[in-house]
Amino acid sequence: MRPAIYGYMRVVGSDIEDDEARRIKGELADYAQREGFALDQVFAENIRCSESAFYAMLEALKRHEVKDVLVPSLWHFARLPGLQEAMRQHIEQETGARLWVVQGRQQ
Repeated sequence: MRPAIYGYMRVVGSDIEDDEARRIKGELADYAQREGFALDQVFAENIRCSESAFYAMLEALKRHEVKDVLVPSLWHFARLPGLQEAMRQHIEQETGARLWVVQGRQQ
């Protein structure tokens, strides 16, 4: 049985089930499969939603045995490199999870 990995993405549009979001989820699932994981829950940040998907993901990482997170690129965390790094460190320090990046170098 493959270990589970969570996905995280930021959705620009108003619908998390639009074509772009489905395409990104497919890319995450393909990457997870290639790396020996099973993509579990995908947390999608949406500007129209008041609840933070990032913090929901952190809470899920703390409650479950999932210790890996997959993102399409660090741009899904933030546009500024310093903030991207801060979010990566926050995930690692708060949960002990490892971050995997589809586009760009693995963290």
